[in-house]
Amino acid sequence: MGFTFDDSNFDATPIAEMHQLIEQYPRNQERIFPYIGGEEVNSSPTHAHDRYAINFGDMSQTEAREWSDLMAIVEEKVKSERMKQKDRGGQEKWWQFLRPRSEMNRAIESLDWALVVARHQPQWSVALMPSNIVFSEALVVFALNQYPAFCTIQSRIHELWARFFGSSMKDDLRYTPSDCFHTFPFPANWETNRELESIGQEYYEFRAALMIRNDQGLTATYNRFHDPEEDDADILKLRQLHTQMDTAVLTAYGWTDISTTCEFRLDYEDEEPSDTQPTEGKRQRKKPWRYRWPEATHDEVLARLLELNQQRHEAEILGGEQAKKKAGKSKAKGATKKLKGVTMEKQLNLIPPDVEQLDMF
Repeated sequence: MGFTFDDSNFDATPIAEMHQLIEQYPRNQERIFPYIGGEEVNSSPTHAHDRYAINFGDMSQTEAREWSDLMAIVEEKVKSERMKQKDRGGQEKWWQFLRPRSEMNRAIESLDWALVVARHQPQWSVALMPSNIVFSEALVVFALNQYPAFCTIQSRIHELWARFFGSSMKDDLRYTPSDCFHTFPFPANWETNRELESIGQEYYEFRAALMIRNDQGLTATYNRFHDPEEDDADILKLRQLHTQMDTAVLTAYGWTDISTTCEFRLDYEDEEPSDTQPTEGKRQRKKPWRYRWPEATHDEVLARLLELNQQRHEAEILGGEQAKKKAGKSKAKGATKKLKGVTMEKQLNLIPPDVEQLDMF
């Protein structure tokens, strides 16, 4: 919080003071960036931020002191806390973020936009955000800004993969890139697929306009999307577009024989309260309905993805060093993490592997 301008947090510097610093010395604005976390991405209809952060990147202390006003704030609010910690790097470079993720910043610096997802979320949703933002660790950032990438990652195909290999926090999906993204076999030539581009853009723009019209963010919108009692025309249209998006992704894989018909199914059945547990006066929990594929479709798609992951791993081994160099250029172009320890028998029977066994081959 010592780096942050935030009116709602006592430990942060008020935003009014930030404006004063910029007014007094306009160059201060060069090192002040929007700061956003998962809650804003999922709750704001426009993914709007309401916080800012001082960001010196990987500057030396001498370079950072050229912004003396901002350095004074960080020295007062951050340095003393860093010196109490055992992290030697954090003590030596107290004016920098403790975990700056320089690799991520370099990966997105040439992009105007980047795809992001909240690390924990009740409903699967992907958003496009400007890349010149300080992203909270609560967000997963992809160095991808194309609509074909959005279309594939937002689709049920990637969602079921993420729910299969990701973990959970309460009822929410916990998305871990090492397990959910690096292992995912994208369809061949997805970057230049015009159908993915077209339906991905149509879906994104319709959803964006819908959220603004309703003044609802992603979580509220997808709560309605998965509600079997919801029959609003715009929500019905969003469901239709989502099915078209799924169809386009399956077609990109060449899997045109798979039905994309959805139905409302419970994620799980709530336990019935016992006779000794009074229910009067208690708020009844809303049932966990989800508008999704039948289990047979779900299992068939997952089995094919697992088999494709295995095939690509074997192809890389046969290809030798040439395939490894190609894989190193872009994991998303088709090369995937090998699901180590997962035999084809286990894959086709949909037995999840031990997460600790997932590793780069």
